[in-house]
Amino acid sequence: MTTVKLCASTILTAFADVQSELVGKAVVLTDGKAGTVESVWLDELHGLRISIRGHVGKWPISTIKMQQGRENAGPV
Repeated sequence: MTTVKLCASTILTAFADVQSELVGKAVVLTDGKAGTVESVWLDELHGLRISIRGHVGKWPISTIKMQQGRENAGPV
C-alpha cells in the first residue's frame, strides 16, 4: 500500500471509530450546551466537528467536556 493510501486509510479508520463512539451518546460541551450527538464531520479546516440534536450548528470535538458513560471525557 502506498504511503498516501495508508495515511488515508488510517484517517478514515479513526473517523469511523469516533463516529461509532459518539453518535447517539449524550455529551456536555464546555459552553454548557448538552444533548445527544447527532452526527460527526471531518472538516478539512477545523478537524472533527459534531452536531447535537436540538442545537443548530457544529462544534469542534475538543469542546466535549463530559460524555455519557465517562465522568471526564477530556480531549477525544
